[in-house]
Amino acid sequence: MYLFTRNTLVNWNIFCATAGMVKADIDTEKQQRLRTRLMDTLRSKGIQDTQVLNAIAKVPRHFFVGEEQQPYAYEDKPLPIGEGQTISQPYTVAYQTELLQVQPGQKVLEIGTGSGYQSAILASLGVHLYSLERQRKLFEKNESFAYLQSLPDVHFYYADGHHGLAEEAPFDRILLTAAARIIPGNLLEQLAPMGLLVAPVGGTEGQQMVRMHKSPDGSIQEELFDLFYFVPMLPGTQ
Repeated sequence: MYLFTRNTLVNWNIFCATAGMVKADIDTEKQQRLRTRLMDTLRSKGIQDTQVLNAIAKVPRHFFVGEEQQPYAYEDKPLPIGEGQTISQPYTVAYQTELLQVQPGQKVLEIGTGSGYQSAILASLGVHLYSLERQRKLFEKNESFAYLQSLPDVHFYYADGHHGLAEEAPFDRILLTAAARIIPGNLLEQLAPMGLLVAPVGGTEGQQMVRMHKSPDGSIQEELFDLFYFVPMLPGTQ
């Protein structure tokens, strides 16, 4: 397992040149208007949490995609980020975040950092975030991503999400950004009493979004929500 925090030293200009990404200090008025329009689109699709919508309007999604994807950064659709992965559709990010019902100061475990966009949304809501990524190339890309490094109280790990992060448990909230056929027992054990876990559950044909509540006595109650399509949650690291 490897860890990096916002204190990691990076040369952002070199990274942008090699990765084809936009510099973190370039966020035009046009892009800000596009984010406001995206926020309005998500509201029209049923997202109601004002804090979540404000986070969508605040976080510059174009920082998280390559140069060739820049024209589509504020469309409500997933985009490729390499390694067979995508940056999630903004509606999906907002939907999961709304179900998670985070509060400032809560301790949150994210399984599947991916592009880091969901991480940034959660960080903007004031949580203490611990995010795990199993793909080394994505982890290393985020390790050199100055925007992510600038976020307060965010910690990134190269690790298998099935094991969770026992040394930092318990967590008030746990979010899975990949589909699990069943929720790993390690994650339920690391969920704090009165905590919530949100995850897409099912096979490759589609998954149902599930929210799990952990009672003070340790019992689990489930709520079922809409159907989605996520990449599968795979074991190990690579």
